[in-house]
Amino acid sequence: MRIKIEGSQPLRGTFRVSGSSNAALALIAGSMLTDQPVTLRNVPQTANVAAMFEIARTLGLELDSADRDNGVQHLTTAHISARQIERAHTDQLTASILFLASILTRRGHARLLLNVPLSRYQAHLSAIRDLGGAVKVASDGVVDFELPRWEKRELILTQSSVTATSLIAMLAAVLGTETIIHNAASEPHVTDLLWLLQQMGAQIDGGGSNLLRIRGAAADRGLQGADVTLSPDHIEAASIAAISALTDGRVIVEGVRPIDLQMTLKVYERLGLRADLDADTLNVFAPRPFSISEQDEDVDLAIETAPWPGFPSDLAAMATVVATQARGTVLIHEKLFSNRLLFVDKLNGLGAQIVLCDPHRAIVIGPTPLRADYIDNPDVRTGLAMLAAALCADGVTTIDNAEMFDRLFAHVLDRLIGLGAKIRRDGT
Repeated sequence: MRIKIEGSQPLRGTFRVSGSSNAALALIAGSMLTDQPVTLRNVPQTANVAAMFEIARTLGLELDSADRDNGVQHLTTAHISARQIERAHTDQLTASILFLASILTRRGHARLLLNVPLSRYQAHLSAIRDLGGAVKVASDGVVDFELPRWEKRELILTQSSVTATSLIAMLAAVLGTETIIHNAASEPHVTDLLWLLQQMGAQIDGGGSNLLRIRGAAADRGLQGADVTLSPDHIEAASIAAISALTDGRVIVEGVRPIDLQMTLKVYERLGLRADLDADTLNVFAPRPFSISEQDEDVDLAIETAPWPGFPSDLAAMATVVATQARGTVLIHEKLFSNRLLFVDKLNGLGAQIVLCDPHRAIVIGPTPLRADYIDNPDVRTGLAMLAAALCADGVTTIDNAEMFDRLFAHVLDRLIGLGAKIRRDGT
């Protein structure tokens, strides 16, 4: 799908934040740990969530979507009907590896088929081995798993990975009497999963920290059903708030959870954005060009991504766009992932002045007026940032493969149009 965006249109109105798509992926897998009904509320209608449901159905999930338009999904998995996660599933969605937990806990052994390098899942495989599991890797991307019950295990994750933490927490909730996990991820969507597991009968200490102690449900009882509401998507909330400021608009973002936005708003403040935050609403504003609030030694401002509760990697691109409209020199340091800053070439095509120092660091020289251009294939993690750049640029920008926006954010284009954004779908 191709869209055309007429920039320099101030946005006005109220934007209600969707539930977290990333949380939904984990909770769909978590619901399949039991044969009892599970109800999920505030479930966003994103492409990734739809894909996760489709994979779950192939494994035995029965889904009642009668209340889908209200964000409610009723899930029941009486039986796990397959032991294998297919290549088509792992290619489609990285989070499909989370179904290993339901297969292993309810069928005894599981098989994972991969086309991607096994190194991407090294933290997951290492952790399963630390729990006493057998992991057999074949040369053709086939990985077989077996995992017996255990009394007490203590392990440290080799990476503070969201999917590794979620996978091990689910396994521990069913198969472990007591499990201690060090270096656990603590993002809000991980906390959502831990809350689901607690409602299902596991005892968990340390939720929201990187040290978890999980006492699994009794073997003769197992996990039970639950009714859980997903947290609001803090990335969506922070992105829409920044877009409001970038377009010289005034958008009230409703349904936020303030604790999830603390570090992000500190970074926004350093970039010159002012935030008005109360119990569940957020408004970010400032006249352009934004005024950087402090100076570092070599540049006016340095922004670094970090594991939660640090500044999220998923907002590095949005911070970069904001920096193009700030007066000064900003260093963006992506410490967590390689090659996530390659999108800056697209911003330079819009008129930004950004020097990519290496795969982890970029220097933004601002302010620079952005102008319309053609943008091809936005990455799912940088898509909203490129949309933000187009919305504050002069002229009409074309973005190709715009269906990427719907993967993580529910109907975000239509909701932005409702705020006054001039976005027109131009076919495929």
